[in-house]
Amino acid sequence: MGTILVAVILAVIVGLIIYSMVRDKKNGKSIQCGGDCKHCGGHCH
Repeated sequence: MGTILVAVILAVIVGLIIYSMVRDKKNGKSIQCGGDCKHCGGHCH
């Protein structure tokens, strides 16, 4: 029973992370680049 509970909790956490990444992508935020070129040395363009 404990194993199933831990698996469900982990699945929920992973689902929330994926949902957050998809939402950020739709809002124009890239997963790889935050749009702040001073931190990546200007390699964004």
